[in-house]
This record gives sequence, structure tokens and C-alpha cells, in this order.
Amino acid sequence: MTRYILENGIRREMTTEEESKFDQDVIDTKAVIDAKKIEEQNQETKKASGKQKLLDLGLSEDEVKAMIGI
Repeated sequence: MTRYILENGIRREMTTEEESKFDQDVIDTKAVIDAKKIEEQNQETKKASGKQKLLDLGLSEDEVKAMIGI
């Protein structure tokens, strides 16, 4: 499939090198997004685990919320 690029207001076909660079940029961007999602999930898991540990120690839900805001 032919890909196009807009350069100085003129639409033209991408060169083979530009298509390769574009494809690699898409792969790299997806990897960064996936890594960020995983990190966010890990943070939420750690937060929930920490909250549960405080509850297991005998703190009330209100005390935990007052301490850490969750």
C-alpha cells in the first residue's frame, strides 16, 4: 500500500527509507505506550497491596484513607 506524506503543503509518496522509518517509529511508540500502561498497572497493584497490608494490621478504612488518601 502506498503511503503519502505532506511536505510544505504538497502531498507526495513516501520513499522506501521514509516508510521504514515510519514503521519503526510506530513500533517504538507502541512499545513506549505498552511499557507505560504496565508501569501504571504495577503502581495500582502496589497501592492496593499496601492498603490491604495496613488493613490487615488492624487499621480502619478511615484511618488508611487519612494516611494515604486511598
